[in-house]
Amino acid sequence: MNVLVTRCPTCGTAFRALPAQLQARSGMVRCGKCAAVFDAVANLVEEAAEVAKAEPSPQLGLFDAGGRASAPDARNAARPAPRRRTLADEGPLPEFLEDEPPPARFALVWGLGALLALAALAGQLAYQYRTELATLLPPAKPHLQEACALLGCEVRLPRRSDLLSIESSDLQADKRGESLIVLNAVIRNRAPFAQELPSLELTLTDADERAVVRRVLRPADYLPGRGREALDAGIAPGAEAALRMHFDTGGVRATGYRLYLFFPA
Repeated sequence: MNVLVTRCPTCGTAFRALPAQLQARSGMVRCGKCAAVFDAVANLVEEAAEVAKAEPSPQLGLFDAGGRASAPDARNAARPAPRRRTLADEGPLPEFLEDEPPPARFALVWGLGALLALAALAGQLAYQYRTELATLLPPAKPHLQEACALLGCEVRLPRRSDLLSIESSDLQADKRGESLIVLNAVIRNRAPFAQELPSLELTLTDADERAVVRRVLRPADYLPGRGREALDAGIAPGAEAALRMHFDTGGVRATGYRLYLFFPA
């Protein structure tokens, strides 16, 4: 039986091994004395020169699955060495010679589950921020609108009231009647993207700045000449929307007014 002698490059310990054992792990073994892992094939030495000095157990225990090899003491030095077990006689291989454990049975299922979870999360984010996505990625807007048609939602224009301003406004008496007034105002979109037309709140006040009349104006109220599509188009980037409205105060005496823009909830 061909027995090889290899030497641990870390601690210099030499021990014996069977060729078949080295082939089981491509020659990679663990030293039983210093626990270093090394290539036993690359560190083979001449058997004639090293066989007398080759270490017995625990180094031999790395290759004897029965684990019965032990260092001979002085009383047993003269006894002949027992026959070495062959691969056919061996039980389970030592830990460092065993094959890698097979992958988990449900690894593919877990992978598919993770992908589905990521897809669901991406869908939720797209639904929640569909307006922002349509603004940042205009080519994606038709696809978002198609998806909303199935989900019963809509892709609206952004509502950034902080980027809208009332550039000018004035309230004048209408010469056609004592209780008639005329409101003129200009709304400007300072955003680099189109925005939805806001609602306006007009409040008439008396001499003590107390509200006497309050009215909310929707886009269709202060821009009655525009069609539905024009109203849905909102205000273009950097554009302005001018309005002129006539009101009947019903005889209420007002000396001042306040005008705010807002987006209803």
